[in-house]
Amino acid sequence: MTAAAPPVPPGDCAPPAAPAAAPAATATPTATAPAAARTLTPVSKVLKLCLHALLLGLLALAAGRAVADSAPRAGWVFAACALLAAVYAAGVRAPAVHSSPRAGAVWLAGLGAAWAALLLVSPDGLWIAFPLYFLELHLLRLRWGVAAVAVTACAAIGGFLAHSSAATPGAFLGPLLGGAVAVATVLGYQALYRESERRRELIEELITTRADLAAAERSAGILAERERLAREIHDTLAQGLSSIQLLLRAAERALPEGAPALPHIAQAREAAQDNLAEARRFVRALTPPDLEHGSLAAALERLCAGVPGPRVRFSLSGRPRVLPTPYEVALLRIAQSALANVVRHARAGRAEITLTFMDASVTLDIVDDGHGFDPPPATAGRCPHSAASGSGDGGFGLPAMRSRAETLGGLFTVESAPGQGTAVAVTLPLPLEHLEHADPVEAL
Repeated sequence: MTAAAPPVPPGDCAPPAAPAAAPAATATPTATAPAAARTLTPVSKVLKLCLHALLLGLLALAAGRAVADSAPRAGWVFAACALLAAVYAAGVRAPAVHSSPRAGAVWLAGLGAAWAALLLVSPDGLWIAFPLYFLELHLLRLRWGVAAVAVTACAAIGGFLAHSSAATPGAFLGPLLGGAVAVATVLGYQALYRESERRRELIEELITTRADLAAAERSAGILAERERLAREIHDTLAQGLSSIQLLLRAAERALPEGAPALPHIAQAREAAQDNLAEARRFVRALTPPDLEHGSLAAALERLCAGVPGPRVRFSLSGRPRVLPTPYEVALLRIAQSALANVVRHARAGRAEITLTFMDASVTLDIVDDGHGFDPPPATAGRCPHSAASGSGDGGFGLPAMRSRAETLGGLFTVESAPGQGTAVAVTLPLPLEHLEHADPVEAL
């Protein structure tokens, strides 16, 4: 158990206020301020008002009884009650009491001195001990607060014995039980408050996480739909227009020179060529943003440079060439997912991405020096649908990568062992028409 509750804002001297919970550790815009800077809850306000009413009511009772009974020291009792009320009001209104533990301790010492003066002239002053218990537990650290409660209880017992000729068990049990009840009440309230704060922070974190997840899913959905449309346009419309062009060229060559249909065929071929160019522009426009401003190699190098945590190096092997858009998208997404697993799960210090161009295929390797994991024996070397995504948690990262690779007729493999890092490799065979017409390009 740590210190008792920290000071509350000026004028808000609440008895069992709990310690301020630490701010939420999430780096989100909705992270909350410490509890001491927030407005008091209705419960805290009620407790504060109850404490004020209790102490002032007991002072009024002590002064009223002295005056009503025409006690010999009625004037002194009234003066001591007024002094104690003035010291209490001054501390409640003083900002330093609520912002400085030392100032709070000084104020409590002043209250104790005024209360001791009241005890000397009236036995009714011992009832002031009960609100003092809460103040001591509120303004002092727990161990000092409990010690102050014990001293206050002993002073109350001594004051009663000084005004009574007979010592009764109630003279001892009353102040001691009152102190025990005050300590138990404050500790219980603090435990409930801390639990409430933890639940509030968890709820706020959950709300923020849900909002972030919804935004991420929406962004992922948009990108996935863009990729799907680009793939569909490329595989259907663009390929169909390309076939129409080839057929029209064959028809031109088959007709005799000067045939009346030749001009119409030429117009149809030009229209097909223009529409094919437009379809290809659509495909380029729907390409993922990372591929819009350069080649796949350039996008991978930017990806490595922007990874937080481990040092990631990119290397290129072979003679670079322009790949079909679906291939570039698949390799980029696999690299992004693999690096995300490295950052979240592998606890790696270094990682390396290698893009290799071969005569009939392209290969992407992602290797890290993290703690690794143990794939199931039946699927070792292959990415099982139930294998953990590098963390043993049964994620869907690796199965999604494998699905992307196999959709394009490729091979996806994972090699890993506990303490030996992880190696992910994907190999995609290049289509025949691409091998026949593709020209090498600059990688970066």
